[in-house]
Amino acid sequence: MTGSRLVMLAGVAAFALLLLAFAPGKHAAAAAQRAAAVQAAPRGVPGAVQGGVKGGVQGLVQGVVQQADPAQVAAGRSLYVTHCSSCHGFEATGTRIGPSLEHAGAASADFYLRTGRMPLNDPTEQPVRHRPAFPPDQISALVAYVASLDAGPAIPTVQPGNLADGNELFSINCAQCHNDAGAGGALGYGDIVPPLRHSSSVDVVEAARIGPKPMPVFGPQTLSDQQVNDIAAYVQYLHHPEDRGGLGLGHLGPIPEGFVGWVVGMGALLLVCRLIGTRG
Repeated sequence: MTGSRLVMLAGVAAFALLLLAFAPGKHAAAAAQRAAAVQAAPRGVPGAVQGGVKGGVQGLVQGVVQQADPAQVAAGRSLYVTHCSSCHGFEATGTRIGPSLEHAGAASADFYLRTGRMPLNDPTEQPVRHRPAFPPDQISALVAYVASLDAGPAIPTVQPGNLADGNELFSINCAQCHNDAGAGGALGYGDIVPPLRHSSSVDVVEAARIGPKPMPVFGPQTLSDQQVNDIAAYVQYLHHPEDRGGLGLGHLGPIPEGFVGWVVGMGALLLVCRLIGTRG
């Protein structure tokens, strides 16, 4: 078989594989409706997050204020001593291998435990999303105990956000690390930026307020509560975005799009050139 025929067959095969591998995206209206409808259910933990004001926008994310159950706090203390004290200290004041939890608050404990980032088998590893190590009732008990230590950010109640504003805020504050499509990536020194495809609205707001490293803290002075609501709504939209250009290509961002452009485009161009040459 000649080289020109191999090139033509490769181009046609690549195009056919792409058609089979990627399905078209969801309709925009349905995706936007899902994103706007995602709200977090209140959780029974003490404390409150004060709403910030930036640019005249009043914050809407507030912590749920509810008296902690002493029995739940005691159960959380027992779980903490068994599973967490080796790194964070018997009194949660920290050790050389784990930070203090005195000012962590319910939001931090909820984020790390509910997303399976804690506990870590190796405290030198970067916490990444896993299946939770504890059932929901034990997570609630641990969160109640950590929240009882001192004032800290509470678990937020997320309000509906604006997708257009969320898109702009995400592009400015988040896309540099998480990718335009929320697909994540890698940073220097071995740090991994997680994809956002499994992140709920509460995950997004908690992460913005507590800053799980290497992510910085976005406090109310940087992003108001309404602004983090907008970002959370946009992240939910990214789970099922509208593909106006056709195929979604895995929603991995501009790199695979450029790759497909070169492979399919150049393959098609070579095919056309070959057909023109054989007719001459």
